[in-house]
Amino acid sequence: MRRIGIFLAATFIAVLSLLVILQGQTRPPRNEDSPERMKELAVSGAGKTIVLRSPEVADGGQLPKDYTGDGTASTLPLEWRGAPKETRSFAVIMHHIPKGGEVKWYWVLYNIPAEVTSLPKNVKGVGTLGNNSINGKTEYAPPHSKGPGPKLYTYTVYALSAPPKIAVSPYEVSRKVLLDAMKGLVLDSAELRVIYTRPDEGRK
Repeated sequence: MRRIGIFLAATFIAVLSLLVILQGQTRPPRNEDSPERMKELAVSGAGKTIVLRSPEVADGGQLPKDYTGDGTASTLPLEWRGAPKETRSFAVIMHHIPKGGEVKWYWVLYNIPAEVTSLPKNVKGVGTLGNNSINGKTEYAPPHSKGPGPKLYTYTVYALSAPPKIAVSPYEVSRKVLLDAMKGLVLDSAELRVIYTRPDEGRK
């Protein structure tokens, strides 16, 4: 009976190990831009305390034309509060995911000092500008919302435990480069989602 018990236990362990291996082999590719991936960047198991807002538009509201390519192409004023006391730096990203799934980014700003809790309209001289996916320059690229229907744009502020260490020049700092550099540094994050529909979609 003892030998049978040992045999059954060994068989159970072998089957369990095989299931673990098969699970790892069949796991789908990791999506770096998935909601699950972004959650990993935040503090595991901690409730979000940071809040991001704008005096110009509410979350889920219509982005004023002034902050798009149809207006003066100004950067949206942003305010945040509730960052963890351990915060040593902030970063801000504005991006959009079209139906095709390829992420576009319009604004990458990092090395924002910990004492800064707001960005004025057309902010200058705060933090370091990365590039954008529209023209590749280190500047804010206003959305033009090509194609019919409303488009969703997301502003995200990240509270970091330290400034990200980036070896390349700002001209090479894309959204992905910054996200990779912030791995393990994100204490908390918050989003502001806005919608924009072009006033005359048929002209382009």
